[in-house]
Amino acid sequence: MAGNPLNDPNWASDLTDTIVSTVDKVRDRTTKPIVMIARGLVFGLLAFFLGTFIVAMLLIGGSRALISALEAPLDHDTAVWVAYYVIGGVLIAAGSLFMIKRQSKESV
Repeated sequence: MAGNPLNDPNWASDLTDTIVSTVDKVRDRTTKPIVMIARGLVFGLLAFFLGTFIVAMLLIGGSRALISALEAPLDHDTAVWVAYYVIGGVLIAAGSLFMIKRQSKESV
């Protein structure tokens, strides 16, 4: 009578192992992908905002450094607008380069 749970001394541990393995399979197929998507979304947003912050701080710091460097030969007001033109020109050149690179060789 192997099917009778009262005669099998391991029936409790076998039943527990079966339940645990079933719950683990269900969790792996349902909860795990959702957790991975949520983690990817959170870390992606964090990286985006930190990257945006770092770029903004680099632009501000570069602008301040360029203004300070240009104040030696120029007065403050002239150094400010020259620095703005230089940084604007660098950003326009970078944007133009990215616009050229976005075209694939097949579409040209």
